[in-house]
Amino acid sequence: MAGAAATRGKVAKAVAGAEAIEIKATIPQHQIRGALARFGLTAKNDEQRYIYFFDTPDLVLLGAGIVARARRVVGDAHDSTVKFRPVDPLKVGPRWRKYRDFKIEVDASEATLVKAASFSMPVAKGLIKRVAQGEMPIAAVFTDAQEKFLRTMARRAIDLNSLAVLGPLMAQRWQIEDPACPWPITAELWRREDGQRLVEVSIKAPAVQAAVAIGAFMALLAEVGVERDRAQQTKTRWALEHYAAKLARRPARVTSTKKALATKAR
Repeated sequence: MAGAAATRGKVAKAVAGAEAIEIKATIPQHQIRGALARFGLTAKNDEQRYIYFFDTPDLVLLGAGIVARARRVVGDAHDSTVKFRPVDPLKVGPRWRKYRDFKIEVDASEATLVKAASFSMPVAKGLIKRVAQGEMPIAAVFTDAQEKFLRTMARRAIDLNSLAVLGPLMAQRWQIEDPACPWPITAELWRREDGQRLVEVSIKAPAVQAAVAIGAFMALLAEVGVERDRAQQTKTRWALEHYAAKLARRPARVTSTKKALATKAR
């Protein structure tokens, strides 16, 4: 009872102001094949995606808790996203909530709970490829509203066109129904060009169900024998650090950190 008293209300406080919680677990390399087989996940039943990130060569945006990305989904709509983590929901202006694909969620693992705000918008097909090939500026994949959100939340001007294109990273995504889990399970396999792979499994639940969802999901993974990566790598950092290192090995870099991030607060 002492342990329960010590943790009482902590989850509720951690998710206050968020609409939903996404609970994630990464799977170590040696368990990936078995985990895919356990859930029957193959290239025949997946959704294929190509993910591009935009940052400075030394990952200044990531260091500031900002992620700017674009996704091409094979056979489906493409989109771009600006994301901040951590955030205080009370300090996020209400004007952004009118957008359908704006959300404040809690990113959770077995050990951490972090509130994040993300703003996604659709992107015309073909545009992301043209940006990646240098035929169009990076800002072309983001709307004016997303740029305003980025500037407002960062409290400084960010020159999107001075950033580098990092990627693409190939991803396979599956939706899983398991009778032991009341929430749909999402599995994503990310593959870098060096052959390294990372699998993340996750569920989304209403914020009010956070405590029970965390416990139930981790118990399910243990029950089916899926080992969790104790390092709990995040897909984004795992991808960005690789592509930034690759960019750093090039003989010439035109991206300037000072140009990307203006020092004057807005």
